[in-house]
Amino acid sequence: MERFDLAIIGAGPAGMAAAAEAAQRGLDVALLDEQTRPGGQIYREVDRAAGPRGVILGPDYLHGASLTAGITRPEIRYLPGTVVWAVEDGLRISFTRGGRGGQLEAGRVILATGALERPMPVPGWTLPGVMTAGAAQILLKQSGVLPRRAVLAGSGPLLYLIAAQMVRAGTPPLALVETQTPASLRAAGRHLPGALRGWRYLAKGLKLLAEIPRAGVPRHTGATAIAVEGGTAAEALIFRCKGRTHRIPCGTVLLHHGVVPNTQAARSIGVPHLWSPAQHCFVPETGAWGETAKPGVLIAGDGAGIHGAMAAEYAGRIAALKAAEELGRISVPERDRLASPLLRARNRETAVRPFLDAAYPPYAEALQPADGTIVCRCEEVTAGSIRSHARLGCLGPNQAKAFSRAGMGPCQGRYCGLTVTALLADALGQSPDETGYYRIRPPIKPVTLGELAAMDEPPSHAAE
Repeated sequence: MERFDLAIIGAGPAGMAAAAEAAQRGLDVALLDEQTRPGGQIYREVDRAAGPRGVILGPDYLHGASLTAGITRPEIRYLPGTVVWAVEDGLRISFTRGGRGGQLEAGRVILATGALERPMPVPGWTLPGVMTAGAAQILLKQSGVLPRRAVLAGSGPLLYLIAAQMVRAGTPPLALVETQTPASLRAAGRHLPGALRGWRYLAKGLKLLAEIPRAGVPRHTGATAIAVEGGTAAEALIFRCKGRTHRIPCGTVLLHHGVVPNTQAARSIGVPHLWSPAQHCFVPETGAWGETAKPGVLIAGDGAGIHGAMAAEYAGRIAALKAAEELGRISVPERDRLASPLLRARNRETAVRPFLDAAYPPYAEALQPADGTIVCRCEEVTAGSIRSHARLGCLGPNQAKAFSRAGMGPCQGRYCGLTVTALLADALGQSPDETGYYRIRPPIKPVTLGELAAMDEPPSHAAE
């Protein structure tokens, strides 16, 4: 079994930055990532996005190429196409790659697992033709493809970015249907002084907001009663706005109301989590360096709370310095000297987040869906079923598995977990922290018996 000074799970901005920083400090690094190329979701396929696609996606996206270049150092063993399914005591990592299982050990582990797009369960959201806005952006980054006759619906700055990219690609959305209200923007006002420290982020947002209407894309704000209409596929988006019902015929509906930390790996090893009222999700408990209650395990990037790509990059470097210090490669004074500008830069990047969280809250009707709306797509469990479980004595998500199999499908609760917690907490009159979350156990991703059986076989050339 190979042993490394540091193993990093995830090759997004935090993971790539951590790997480069650690290698510069003399650590042998294993960088494991499910994707076949580095970049994570935010910088997906950045090394192949030259030319027109790069112009469409913009300079912030192209910045990712500087990070992918940084992981070519000889001290970094980059393992693409690697699915991590267990992190065990002793910092042993089990994974599958190239059709066979494998294991490695590390002196320290950084979880850089990033974020997941928050599901937006509304009536009709499981119809063909409905996808997340982030999935549409992945299509653009990976294949240069965008859906035509699409409507964007939900809340959050990502909607503006994707709408602008669709405009630049010559495939503007039919409409932008937003759920945030003037009351949300007023409530966010108290965070504006702090947000001005991140004025560059605000300036980019204002530029996007100017770009969208110039292309003739109509905007509807304060939308409620959102539903997707269709028989065998999406045919129209229906919503209420300014006292009347709107119906927009379309072929694709792109839903988005924020992203949340991907906490499966952290939960599987017992890292404590707490509910964040500002971000409406659970976040792992971490220190200033990304350290956790589990010895030797650090978390960097959006997996520790949503702050954006640049903040994740700084957090990755900070966590790597902490790992290098703990492993004796640098002294505490040197760690502090190197980290000082990174900590300041991270603070600047995160200063805008309280404003954004308050201005663009998740769509309330999707946080507490109507009884007939499916919330667990894998097992086709409705919101009404979860509420009925509470009336029958179900006290938390783990019991809900026994009542309905919610959270036991292929996604293992990644996408329904927060909704199930919210529904039970509301029905039981208790907080999300009291209600809890699914108990996550290995394997955290599917693994076949064939892959396990091949674990001790020598690696093939194709797997390397």
